[in-house]
Amino acid sequence: METKMNFLVLSFLLLLFPLLLPIASAQLRQNFYSQTCPNVESIVRSAVQQKFQQTFVTVPATLRLFAHDCFVRGCDASLLLSSPTNNAEKDHPDNLSLAGDGFDTVIKAKAAVDSVPQCRNKVSCADIYPCYKGSCSIGGPFYEVELGRRDGRISTKASVQRRLPSPDFNLDQLNSLFASLGLNQIDVIALSGAHTLGFSHCSRFSKRIYNFSPRNKIDPTLNLQYALQLRQMCPINVDPRIAINMDPTTPQKFDNAYYGNLVQGKGLFTADQVLFTDPRSRATVTQFASNNAAFQNAFVAAMTKLGRVGVLTGNQGEIREDCTRIN
Repeated sequence: METKMNFLVLSFLLLLFPLLLPIASAQLRQNFYSQTCPNVESIVRSAVQQKFQQTFVTVPATLRLFAHDCFVRGCDASLLLSSPTNNAEKDHPDNLSLAGDGFDTVIKAKAAVDSVPQCRNKVSCADIYPCYKGSCSIGGPFYEVELGRRDGRISTKASVQRRLPSPDFNLDQLNSLFASLGLNQIDVIALSGAHTLGFSHCSRFSKRIYNFSPRNKIDPTLNLQYALQLRQMCPINVDPRIAINMDPTTPQKFDNAYYGNLVQGKGLFTADQVLFTDPRSRATVTQFASNNAAFQNAFVAAMTKLGRVGVLTGNQGEIREDCTRIN
């Protein structure tokens, strides 16, 4: 397994409701920790690989965690904070499905960094995110990561309200959400490709296969054979713990198969399939389906922009000693 990539992203792409967040990225830069913790990437890489060997869920779980964090209050690790009264971001119903492996990966990577005397309390939890994502290469792109984020001190359940996605968004909704964060339609399509990894519980798409409309039990944009397969895996009274791969083709590889699936009508969510059914985005989907390099280049550009959303830098925020609580 290739182990040198610097930033593999993202499990489950979060599409959020309009929220104007400042982009304070002027102080982010590559090699930010070259003087204070020069081996941070290799330290994190080792910790994450150990976790990855225990369970593949590590990759999509941690990637999804990053998205949930960045789009709500900006990339400030506020999602990692716990509340004794269950009133933090992580306690919101839309976050309860986040896999524990994601949180555990960040905490273990942070502990590994802080176990090195030179690095102790030098690296923020918010920067552990992009560092560790590059630690497990399963086909994703290589690129230099901008670092220098600091950790936020605020995390409330209320801040999540109406900012996490519904799987049935149309293209106008997607474009509007991303535009509010400084991202465009190409970014929408590229970041959606993160659904090449990860899984979904049946309840998130059951309407598409059982009760789409009074005239159609199955969503007509969904490949019929695929829909029937989904019915077999997700019967009406399915165990709520059952999860389905979002990419039925290569579910454990970061590649452009997701776009080929859309061309074939195999997008699991409406918000996926609309990228091909809407003529405004179809050409880009078709391009990415046939050109993995084009997809990955666009993905890198979009992830760089995403990583700048709402960040705290300089004297803002703090560097948490414990990612789950403020200092």
